[in-house]
Amino acid sequence: MNPPTEEDNRIQKRNFRYVQIDGIGVSISNISAPFLPVFLTRLGASNFQVGLLTSMPGLTGLILAILVGRFLQTRKNIVPWYSLSRLLVILCYALTGILTLVIDEEYVILATLGIWAFATLPQTALAVAFSVVMNAVAGPEGRYALLSRRWAIFGLTGVIGTFLVTRAIDLLAFPVNYATMFLVLSLGGLLSFYFSRKIKVPDQIPPPLATSRSFVENLQNYVSLVRANPAFVSFASKRFVYFSALVLAQPIMPLFFVREVDATDAEIGTITMTMTLVMLAGYFIWPRASRKWGGRFVLLATTFGMILYPALTAAAPRVGWIILFAGVAGFFQAGLDLVFFDELMKTVPPEYGATFVSLAQSMQYLSTVLAPLVGTWLAGYIGLGGALWLSAALRLIGFLLFLKKDVRS
Repeated sequence: MNPPTEEDNRIQKRNFRYVQIDGIGVSISNISAPFLPVFLTRLGASNFQVGLLTSMPGLTGLILAILVGRFLQTRKNIVPWYSLSRLLVILCYALTGILTLVIDEEYVILATLGIWAFATLPQTALAVAFSVVMNAVAGPEGRYALLSRRWAIFGLTGVIGTFLVTRAIDLLAFPVNYATMFLVLSLGGLLSFYFSRKIKVPDQIPPPLATSRSFVENLQNYVSLVRANPAFVSFASKRFVYFSALVLAQPIMPLFFVREVDATDAEIGTITMTMTLVMLAGYFIWPRASRKWGGRFVLLATTFGMILYPALTAAAPRVGWIILFAGVAGFFQAGLDLVFFDELMKTVPPEYGATFVSLAQSMQYLSTVLAPLVGTWLAGYIGLGGALWLSAALRLIGFLLFLKKDVRS
């Protein structure tokens, strides 16, 4: 393989810069994300409806991710698909705000769920394209560096934006305050779209995919391709268990904050801001830990550390303590984000990136479909606090699976 030329180095530096600016635009828009389930809850949405908001992307992804992966596998360049998919998802925040202002309040819950049902289509393509594009930009040795910087900038923008939103959201009456927030923050999507389109990665020659007119033979070929990579199967399976434990708590947390803790919008924003602020430090610390002690240390430390957040929140349901717990969770979440991506891409054959990433995403989507609905359903029997304890227990099981080394490693 020829060493990189001076032009290659210039392109890579520009790509790194474009990825970071893209991250600023995305983070501006995603400040709205934790407020979306709170918005539905304050409108009077049921546990099921809040859980549905989390589950819908998983349902669509579960059905379509592998098909999307096979489609993207045949594209010479995935960057345009990444850029367009991101824009369409972010514009759904703007549409949520617009419809909140123009339709009767009694229909806003259904309208919001309908908008985010549509958003699941570009979200599915985005989930696959993101990993492939970031891996192409970073290369095998640059994943921690690229994503730690991107997510640190992402977090800093999010902290500043969340601080401003929590101070301004009470200036207007509900639901106009939320609608205005969704509209203004969605402008970040335009910044993301402009700079993400500038990312340049080499065109790829699509590898041959064994095809047949028989569905059974196609499935057998697909299974054979996956089984030929046991390291991928092992890691993706363990990640499935752990991710299920994480997403089980996603719809429970905002419900717990509003109904059990009686937290205000400003307090919920402070919890989110604290988690994000500590994540910034984590994005600088965990890459150093990985270089010093290796990826396995980071994997075990973070999967164990993330057990604490739901358990401690359920044990001490007071805003002051929860802010502290959120900070601890933010530190470990930063490392988990980095190590899950890095360890997964280590097991993915480069020539079949979109195919294997789409399979990993399908497993993740299966978690996203089932776990939030199971969590909100069980909360009706064991309470919101009991559901948080269940999430902690499942995270412990996931940690123990990672603790056991694979025979083939």
